[in-house]
Amino acid sequence: MTTHPYGWLSLLPPLVAIVLAITTRRATLSLVVGLFCGVLITKGGNPWPALHDLFELHLWPTFTDPGKLRVFSFTLMMGAMIGVICYCGGMKGLIGLISPLAKTRRGGQMVTWLLGLMIFFDDYANSILLGNTLRPLCDRLKVSREKLAYLVDSTAAPVAGISLLSTWVAVEIDYVREGIESLGKSTEVTAIDLFLGSIPYRFYVLLSLVMIPMIALSGRDFGPMLKAERRRLRSTLDDEAKLHPVDELSEHIREGIPARWFNAVLPIATTLLVVMALLYSTGLEALALTPGDPTPKLRDILGAADSSLALQYGALAGLVLAVVLAMVQRLANEKEIIRAMGQGAKVVLPAIAILWCASALSRMTGSRSVEGAMSATPYEFKSHRLYTGEFLTQFLVTEEDDTGPSFASGSLTTFTRLMPTTVFVLAAILSFATGTSFGTMGILLPIVVSLTHSLLGSHGGDIPAGNPILLASVGGVLAGAVFGDHCSPISDTTILSSQACGCDHMAHVITQLPYALLVAGVTIICGTLPLGWGVSVWLLLPLQVVALGIIVTFMGRDAETI
Repeated sequence: MTTHPYGWLSLLPPLVAIVLAITTRRATLSLVVGLFCGVLITKGGNPWPALHDLFELHLWPTFTDPGKLRVFSFTLMMGAMIGVICYCGGMKGLIGLISPLAKTRRGGQMVTWLLGLMIFFDDYANSILLGNTLRPLCDRLKVSREKLAYLVDSTAAPVAGISLLSTWVAVEIDYVREGIESLGKSTEVTAIDLFLGSIPYRFYVLLSLVMIPMIALSGRDFGPMLKAERRRLRSTLDDEAKLHPVDELSEHIREGIPARWFNAVLPIATTLLVVMALLYSTGLEALALTPGDPTPKLRDILGAADSSLALQYGALAGLVLAVVLAMVQRLANEKEIIRAMGQGAKVVLPAIAILWCASALSRMTGSRSVEGAMSATPYEFKSHRLYTGEFLTQFLVTEEDDTGPSFASGSLTTFTRLMPTTVFVLAAILSFATGTSFGTMGILLPIVVSLTHSLLGSHGGDIPAGNPILLASVGGVLAGAVFGDHCSPISDTTILSSQACGCDHMAHVITQLPYALLVAGVTIICGTLPLGWGVSVWLLLPLQVVALGIIVTFMGRDAETI
């Protein structure tokens, strides 16, 4: 095995960024410092070449990447659209429409959860739409910004990850396919078989979605979230604004105009419809079907789609309609609309800055070239890439000797039984350190499929697609990757969720982390560990829900009861 060029030093940049972000609560500055640590490592400690690489090989290429530019554009236009909707009373009308369904704090949290389940096709769209739309409602109900950010963040990635019709599904299936192909022999089992079979074994993802209504209906919170909820119940909105220093669109609402709900619903619905239509059309185009080819399945079409393009033009369509509605009804003149768009775009600028730097750091810790090419030889791009994921994989995953006991003989080694737990923890650590769920999947899934197959002793036969340990190992990677998506301060969805909800970024991270760690703990103790010793997944799923409910009941306290 080729020696890793940087070893433990490859962990330093994300570690520095995370520690600084937690201690200083200045996410952008912390990410830039982490980036500079990384370029110092790749340049042997020489600061002048490091400064050159910081801008020319990391920040600038990340900013000008077509996919990232589309995401930035989507975020800006969504902010501008929400700005126009708010200024012209549409958001006030929408809140009035939803309010009968959410008259209490519990009701507001449940509405947020249910709407999050409905926007299942993309985690970015989920975070930005829900956060901006429901923030005024939750403010009125005295639900803390931290709680809203948790509700939004904990539905976005999980629901997109397990949905068969989302922008995640193709990436996940493709990585599983790479693992099957790495076996070096033909097999009748497809990547989709393993993908679908792994869904019940993604304990962390499923429990995250279950915990939200559990917390909302019980009214029980714990840790920093309990403090945030109690603070919100005692504070005014002005007090909250001081704690969460983000620009408030509510300050730019025009007075004396009718609050019409359709001025918000129509642009948002148009955005969703255009996104779905473009996902379908770009996916169909990417498949390059010829006459006589079988009709592709919808999940294959969406999987091949250009999601960043769809999001960009969906947001543009929604923005245009919001402007047209405002002008046709004479709710605002041209100057007022431009000012409202500017105020809305201004709100999301911090999110774009953090997302830019976080993406640059994620690429630095990766293994691709500046242009996005894969390494043809081990550590080919070590002059500007740290290969952090590869180091963690080498350190934490060691293949057993192939002469070990086989699954067919009914005897499994302890390491094999611990495989689902091992890969879940590894994926969680890797995604937390790098801030990327897709990168974690790409590094681990091919290795895990091949390694688990080898450990099960199926050398001469077909891959055991229905084997619980194999399915739990695949599910462990996919679920562990979502953990980092939830908890890492440098994760894109964590950043977008906090900014869309008007919550201080590190306040969101600190309040959400105990909840995510609790779900991860229950996942391991009542999920991956007993499964390795033969307990049925269908017994473990209700067991985990019961265990989680008991812990929340005994650990949690009602914020309204001092």
